[in-house]
Amino acid sequence: MPGSAAAARCYYCTRERIPFMPWWPVMNGALAQPGGVVAEIAEHTGSSPTQVALAWLLARSDMLSPIPGTSSIAHLEENVAAAALRT
Repeated sequence: MPGSAAAARCYYCTRERIPFMPWWPVMNGALAQPGGVVAEIAEHTGSSPTQVALAWLLARSDMLSPIPGTSSIAHLEENVAAAALRT
């Protein structure tokens, strides 16, 4: 999100106290490419790349409410656990 139109919207929404809901926060796994920074952080923290991406979004602004899709209870639990991860 850094340097993107979404980053500008996030900044604006945070400043104006408008809730912002990224609807594709983990980009279908695109952020978790092997050797990428998200994958490295996930390995270092013992978390999944999805958790790292969601935790990063949650740390960006208290006005962000990521909406990750999930196909199972296990994925839902993994997504919820991202809130406890500190970036």
